Amino acid sequence: MIRYPLTWLYVPGDRPHVVAKALAAGADVVVIDLEDAVAPDRKEYARAATAEVLRAHQPVPVHVRVNALDGPWAAADLAALAALPGVSGLRLPKVTSPDQIRQVAVATPLPLYALLESALGIEHAYAIAGAHPSLRGISLGEADLRADLGVRADAGLDWPRSRVVVAARAAGLAPPPQSVHPDIRDLDGLAASCARGRALGFLGRAAIHPRQMPVIERAYLPTPAEIEHAETVLKAAATDQGAQALPDGRFIDAAVVAMARRTLSLARRR
Repeated sequence: MIRYPLTWLYVPGDRPHVVAKALAAGADVVVIDLEDAVAPDRKEYARAATAEVLRAHQPVPVHVRVNALDGPWAAADLAALAALPGVSGLRLPKVTSPDQIRQVAVATPLPLYALLESALGIEHAYAIAGAHPSLRGISLGEADLRADLGVRADAGLDWPRSRVVVAARAAGLAPPPQSVHPDIRDLDGLAASCARGRALGFLGRAAIHPRQMPVIERAYLPTPAEIEHAETVLKAAATDQGAQALPDGRFIDAAVVAMARRTLSLARRR
C-alpha cells in the first residue's frame, strides 16, 4: 500500500521552538520554510537553526523549502542541507524550467519537490515534472501565482490547478497537494476549498497551522459510502475480471477497479 501524505505542515525556519512543536503535531510531513516565512535579515540564522535541528533523524519526514534558486541564498541553503540525516526532501520555490531541477539534482541526492508559482512555471509544468528522477512531486504556490496572473476570483486558478494535476500524472508523479488556505480561522472555507481540490484531482494539502490538519484529513479521506462502493467493486472484480455492471446499474472496468483500490488504501489511514 502506498501511503501518500495528506498534511504538509509549514513552519518558519527561524523559530526553532515552533519547529519542535510542529514535529510533534501529527503532520504527515513537516516543511521547514527558509523562504517566504523568513525575513531577509534572518536568513542566515534560519539556515543555521534548521541545520542544527536536522543533524539528527526526526520522528516524521521533514522537507525544507529553500530560497528561490535564482536568488542570493539558495546556494548556501543547498550546501548546508544536502548531507543532513534529518532532511527527507527539498522543496524548490518559483521553479520555471526543467534545467533548474537538473542543476539542483546534480548538487544533492535528496528527493526534490517543485513549486510552480508563475505563468511560466505553469506553461512548463510537464517538462518540469519529468525533468529528473530525483523530482518526486510538483505543486502550486498560489499566492505568487495569483499575483503573477492578476487573478482575483478563485475560479481563475482552476485551469492552472488542473494543469498541475495532469502534468504530475503524465510524468508518473504522485497527485499534488493543494496550496495553503491562508486564513487559519476559516475552517469552513478550508473544508469547502479542500472539497473543490479533491474534485480536481489533488490529494492532501499544505497547512500553516495544526488546527487546519484535521479538516484537511476529513476532506481527503473517503466517506463511508465511498468505502462501501469500493468494497463492492473489488468484490465483483474478484469473481469476474472483465467489464461488468453492478446490481445497482453502475458499470465497472479496470479503471474503476484501480480507483476502488486507491479509495481503500486511503481508508486504511483511519
